[in-house]
Amino acid sequence: MSIFETHLSAHAPSVLQNEAEEVTTRLLHSLSADQHESLETGLNQSPELAAQLIKAIVGSEYLLESCCRDPSLLLHWLLTDAPFSVLSPIKIADAVETACSDELNQCKFDQTLRKLRRRFITALYWRDLNGLADFDEVALAMTAMAEVFIQQAVNFHYRLLCDKYGEPMGQESNTIQPLVVIGMGKLGGGELNVSSDIDLIFAYPEAGCTNYKKNVNNQQFFTLLGQKVIKSLNEVTVDGFVFRVDMRLRPYGQSGALASNFNALENYYQSQGRDWERYAMLKARVVACTPIEKLTLVQEALNCIIHPFSYRKYVDFSTIESLRQLKTLIVQEVRRKGLEDDVKLGSGGIREVEFIAQSFQLVRGGRDTRLQERKLLAVLDRLEELGHLSSNIVSGLKTAYVFLRKCEHCLQAYQDAQTQKLPKVHKDRERIAWMMGFENWEKFCQHLMQHRHFVSTNFQQVIELPQNKQSNTVAPEWQSVWKDSEYHTDFLEEQGFVDAEQVCKQLLIFQQSRHVKSLSTNARDKLDRLMPTMLSMVINEQAYLKTVGITPEKNLERLLQWLQSIVTRTSYVLLLVENPQVLKHLVRLFAASSWVAETLSKMPALLDELIDSDNLFSLPEKTSLRDELRQRLLRIDEEDLEAHLEVLRYFRLAHSLRVAACDITNSLPLMKISDYLTYIAEVVLEQVLRLALENLSHQCGYPEGATAEAPGFLIVAYGKLGGLEMSYSSDLDLVFIYDDQGNKQAMSQGPRPLDIQTYYTRLGQKIIHILNTRSLSGKLYEVDMRLRPSGNSGLLVSSLSAYSKYQQNDAWNWEHQALVRARAIAGDGALAQQFKQLRQQVLCKDREIDPLRQAVVEMRNKMREHLGSSKQESRFHLKHDEGGIVDIEFMVQYAVLAWAHQQPALAEWTDNIRILESLQEHGFIEPEQAEQLVETYKSYRSYRHRLALQQEESYWVNNGVNRSCFNDQRQLVLTMWNNLLGFDE
Repeated sequence: MSIFETHLSAHAPSVLQNEAEEVTTRLLHSLSADQHESLETGLNQSPELAAQLIKAIVGSEYLLESCCRDPSLLLHWLLTDAPFSVLSPIKIADAVETACSDELNQCKFDQTLRKLRRRFITALYWRDLNGLADFDEVALAMTAMAEVFIQQAVNFHYRLLCDKYGEPMGQESNTIQPLVVIGMGKLGGGELNVSSDIDLIFAYPEAGCTNYKKNVNNQQFFTLLGQKVIKSLNEVTVDGFVFRVDMRLRPYGQSGALASNFNALENYYQSQGRDWERYAMLKARVVACTPIEKLTLVQEALNCIIHPFSYRKYVDFSTIESLRQLKTLIVQEVRRKGLEDDVKLGSGGIREVEFIAQSFQLVRGGRDTRLQERKLLAVLDRLEELGHLSSNIVSGLKTAYVFLRKCEHCLQAYQDAQTQKLPKVHKDRERIAWMMGFENWEKFCQHLMQHRHFVSTNFQQVIELPQNKQSNTVAPEWQSVWKDSEYHTDFLEEQGFVDAEQVCKQLLIFQQSRHVKSLSTNARDKLDRLMPTMLSMVINEQAYLKTVGITPEKNLERLLQWLQSIVTRTSYVLLLVENPQVLKHLVRLFAASSWVAETLSKMPALLDELIDSDNLFSLPEKTSLRDELRQRLLRIDEEDLEAHLEVLRYFRLAHSLRVAACDITNSLPLMKISDYLTYIAEVVLEQVLRLALENLSHQCGYPEGATAEAPGFLIVAYGKLGGLEMSYSSDLDLVFIYDDQGNKQAMSQGPRPLDIQTYYTRLGQKIIHILNTRSLSGKLYEVDMRLRPSGNSGLLVSSLSAYSKYQQNDAWNWEHQALVRARAIAGDGALAQQFKQLRQQVLCKDREIDPLRQAVVEMRNKMREHLGSSKQESRFHLKHDEGGIVDIEFMVQYAVLAWAHQQPALAEWTDNIRILESLQEHGFIEPEQAEQLVETYKSYRSYRHRLALQQEESYWVNNGVNRSCFNDQRQLVLTMWNNLLGFDE
């Protein structure tokens, strides 16, 4: 014990003395008497080793736990060899290849990989924490470990699958096909960090099938092989894991095939590859294949696919904007999750160094092949050689990068966890400072901030747009109002506030709130700079406030309520101070919409969506929405359902906010607004289905013949979602359909198999649960399942055959009316096509006109009687009264059911406006009548959108508007109703 006592007092900082004693005691208690004696002897002979051991076990809880669990790891590995021997890639490869013999079964094989991983990682932590290994050794050793473990897993499972199915053969070349494992990110760049996951893509050269009587096609073979490789590396057992595997960078992400042939890869990147995938592909490299001798050959073939995609033949400055947008997404995530202390994602962190280097690669790498490097430090050297960056900048960036990576390694070594966030607890901070070679946290932070400032400054110069500094001169009286409002009521009234005393009261309540009182001096200074500007701006926007019918006092009240939710987040307050144009957007949006104000209060991070006015008032296409959501979900742990839900909620609210901004400013017409809100719901539902399916398949597998890409399940939307007419408060009318393939007794293929009906019922339940789960930011969507066959008394999910039978034989007329607006929006593509054909068949059925008319009129009368405002003669129920929205919808549905057998094109669309246009086009309605009906329908819906934005839709729609408001439109609808359905008012 004396040797430890000596070194504890000599080397461990005073703040860590107690912890060092505790971990040392834990270690010694895990040893037998003989082991204890052996340890004492060894350390007495080498005091240097004793100091290193203390630093290693204090700096790495994982290393301590490993040594306590297996003392031989300490006595016969770490203390005899590891501290003195560089962990070269060759040494690692030899050890692993020797241990992984052909005789191992899978259990023993997986166990061997995990024990080898623990052996090498503890040695690496020891050397790294004690400053015995430089950055290159650590990065190369980690990369070598990953490569050799992947290769061994590929070899092991490839051999077993070939024994079962034969060898996969190329369809064109008739040669044996290898599995090609492409390493992305830091693995591809040869710069893997100590507790990193590995980003992989699986590929193979040619389509074909295996050469055995029990053959399978190559897609199935390599998918199965990939699954087994992932399990061997990623699964956590009693022995730990080997590497966390992330497959989300493959084409189409989690919804894409696990393994793709080279033709499919090339087609994807040529036709659908995104700019951020160009960025990711800069580091793509083959890290394993079968057999290993083909590695050079397949790398050359892969380069022919990815190099034209990543590197353009011209100087491509357009990529700067793409990288800027990617950085914006990261900045938003940093703000939203409070990651300012993240040495990777925060300002001046590792990611910004990478962006600086890779921006030059993407811009100029196509013309200058010397920039086609994967290692970041090598790219920086090339940039200096080519004169793109000065030697001082390159030297500073390299030094900062190595420092940040060393800090990252110290953070991750403690619990072998993938983290880059600096600790908050004092003791943990001092530990990091000690590991980094500093006397205390303050000196470490000073050094860290110097590096981050240098990186951030150069990043701004290379990639960021210049900041638009705007004049923000405010009359000094507003500063006095903010500090002592009660003494300036005359000034407030002169400026335009009607109730100056109410304004004073609002400001006083805000100033006395616990959020404002708890502010630091620095944060309070920023608030003092913001408030005079905000007060001034509320008055400056009086003309706009009148157009939306709100007083300055009410607008200020909304702003102050929201400000309370963000005032403690200094970065947001500073953002408003430095961006008065953003503040102006807020003042106007809050005036026009209480929904916007409430939404921003619930989720302050949404303020990021208002910063870029260019993007705020322009809405992306559905493919861009889908791509953005995929990027946001890319780095979330697949099993972290709550994190997925938060991203989905944020995504929905963020884009709904952008829609509201366009709606309020009349930047886009009603049809575009509804389309966009519909696209948001569709993209969210696609991801919800994927999440639910992944969760269920982990437990129960997939039904026979089903896959992640073709799950045999379909989400059908009715109502506003089906009709592409979503509003801000619309719920989702859904129906779930599955394909039983004529085999109702089929079972899922997994650890806990379920019959097919139960399986898809569970899937439906999970989808509803995800959509309905409530958090502080609310639910994703309200869900209504009452339009399924037999309504609430029916099964939650229906097989396609049962659904078809119901629609053909048992459905009521109103259910066929509802089917007019039904549309498949997520799930199995083949099943969606079958549903479309069935819908067309049902809607195009030749019906007798008189019974159809009678059924439609009777249903309409029932709805009007129960839901209309007939007892309030002065009011007009916008939706349910005579001449309202439902009258238009019923006329459209009647027309489709009556005439689609003559003109099937009438049943093509699901939205009322396009159906009306189709009715006009084919001569069923006069052009003038169709145009008037379309404009009336748009005016009704537009009015409801505005009510929804002010959160008054429920009151005004249910209680009715003044009957004179829409008198002309109402009379037009009534006339057409009488002409079409013979309704006599």
